[in-house]
Amino acid sequence: MGVALADGTVIGVVTGVADRDAKTPLTPDHLFLAGSTGKTFFAALALQLIEEGRLDLDAPVAKYLGSEPWMARLPNAKDMTVRHLMTHTSGIVRYETDPEFTAALRRRPDKVWTPEERIAFLLDAVAPFAAGKGWDYSDTNYIVLGLIMERLTRRPLYDEIAARFLGPLKLAQVVPSTSRRIAGLAPGYAGRRDPLGLPDQVMVEGELVINPQFEWAGGGFATSPRDLARWGRELYAGNGRAISPAARRLMIDSAVAARLGPETRYGRGVIVRPKTPVGPAWGHSGFFPGYQTELLYVRDLDVSLAVQVNTSAPRATGRSLLRVLLDIAAMTRG
Repeated sequence: MGVALADGTVIGVVTGVADRDAKTPLTPDHLFLAGSTGKTFFAALALQLIEEGRLDLDAPVAKYLGSEPWMARLPNAKDMTVRHLMTHTSGIVRYETDPEFTAALRRRPDKVWTPEERIAFLLDAVAPFAAGKGWDYSDTNYIVLGLIMERLTRRPLYDEIAARFLGPLKLAQVVPSTSRRIAGLAPGYAGRRDPLGLPDQVMVEGELVINPQFEWAGGGFATSPRDLARWGRELYAGNGRAISPAARRLMIDSAVAARLGPETRYGRGVIVRPKTPVGPAWGHSGFFPGYQTELLYVRDLDVSLAVQVNTSAPRATGRSLLRVLLDIAAMTRG
C-alpha cells in the first residue's frame, strides 16, 4: 500500500510474499501490473491536449481517423466522439475478452500487437447501444483514443507520458509494461479461473506467460503502490501538478452513470464516487491476470491511497480493495 498525505509525506507499507513457493517477501519497491489504473495517465495526456487546443472533446472520432480503411467498420463509427471514448459511452465493446483474441494471446505470447490488430477483433460488430445512449466499460475506447493522440503528438505515447508526467514528477517506479520481462515485477497468481484462460502462475522464471504489451492505452503500466499513490495526489488534488484545475474539473464534472457500484459515475478516465463513508472520492481500479490494483483520492481528507496485490484469484483478498482503502482513509481522520 502507498499513502500520499497533504504535507507531501509518502508512506509505503507491505506484507506478504512475492514468490509463493520460495516465500520471498514483498518489498515496498516491488512493482505490480496496474491494469486499467494506467488509463489515468493516458486520460491526463488527453486532457492536456484538449487544453492545448490540439484535441477536441466533442469532435467526431472520424475527424481524426476517418482516413483509416477500418474506421467505417467500427460500431457507431459515424456518431461517436472523443468524449464518448473517454467516458465509455461509445458503444464499442471489449476486444480484450474476445475468445479469439485471448486464444491468439496465449498461442503467441511474444507477439507485439498493433492498435489496428486489436481493433480488428470487433470490426462489423453490432453496438449494444447508440453512441452516448448507454455505458459499457471497454479498453477498446482507450485504444482508439490512443491512436488519435499518437497521430496528434507524432511520437509514441509512452514517450509523451514520460516527458510530461513521469520525468517531471519523478515517478521512477512507474514503467511501461511492454515486454514479458519487467525489472522488479513481483510474480503474480491468477487463480484457477482466469478470464483470459491463463494458468495460476503468470510469471515463470522472471518471464510473464503472455506479453502485457497488448494493453497499451487501455492500461499499460507497472507501478509500485507508493508511486501510484503519489500520482493520484498529483492528478486529483487541488494543488496537484499533473493537470490544471480547469482540466481537473473537466475530468470529473459531468461524469456519467456507470455500472461500477451504487451511485458510481465515470468521468474522463476517472471513477467518481460522490458518496463514500469518507466523502467524495476519485480514482480507478485495475485488473491484470495475477494482479489487482485500486487507486483512491479522498477529497475532504486530501489523501491519496493505492493498494496492489499480486493475486487476481476471486475472493483471495477476503474483501474488496476499495473497502480496504476506505477503511484506511477513515483512520486518517484522527
